[in-house]
Amino acid sequence: MDVGQGMLVAAMTLAVATFAGAAAAEPCVQDAFEDEAYVVCTVEKGSDHLRLFWKNADGEPYRDFSGVAEAIKKSGQSLVFAVNAGMYLPDFSPIGLYVEDGRELRPASTARSDGPVDGPVPNFYKKPNGVFFIDETSAGILPTQEFLKRRPDVRLATQSGPMLVIDNKLNPIFIVGSTDKTRRGGVGICGDGVVRFAISEDRVNFHDFARLFRDHLGCPNALFLDGGRGVGLYNPALGRNDTSWHGGFGPMFGLVE
Repeated sequence: MDVGQGMLVAAMTLAVATFAGAAAAEPCVQDAFEDEAYVVCTVEKGSDHLRLFWKNADGEPYRDFSGVAEAIKKSGQSLVFAVNAGMYLPDFSPIGLYVEDGRELRPASTARSDGPVDGPVPNFYKKPNGVFFIDETSAGILPTQEFLKRRPDVRLATQSGPMLVIDNKLNPIFIVGSTDKTRRGGVGICGDGVVRFAISEDRVNFHDFARLFRDHLGCPNALFLDGGRGVGLYNPALGRNDTSWHGGFGPMFGLVE
């Protein structure tokens, strides 16, 4: 190999390494588990860049990712990715506990479903539901009743349901092979305290979605956030800025840098 060829190989090697390093640095990646497509977004343990967003400076719900991105841009930062942070009411307010920047803006809900007695139980009220939170040192997910017993001092928190994985066990209410399928979004606390958000690109049932977190992503605890028309992702690197068919999103997670 002559000098020119050696320089070319070295340049190509450097380019590949640089590309691989850039790809590895992207928090959101396309993934697959048992022939189903997902997008998984990762936040490393100890990161203080994950935030919750609900209302803008005028006190109105943001409703879309673009509004959050624009507000962050004005502060001199950027929105790396964002996802729905849980279920919400028609006025885009959180159904349950919501803590933003250490302020509790909505209390925890321990209510039962207010739907028809003989009708299906809405997802938020399927037991146990749970709380995702970040305190001074780490992130956690606990069943709601356990969270209320401990009452940790948190920087942010959102309540949703049902729990997907509890201490490395699937929620026992899930049915293997269930035909109840829709797009789903959730969050898990995985090995070494890493936080992983996942959304399905197609329709999946709860059992398979929970197994994604436990068996593929290595998350001993995971929480369902929302499904169907409420699933959404913002990530410029993947060309995504989803909108909600409900007329907007309620609370949203965002990674800010």
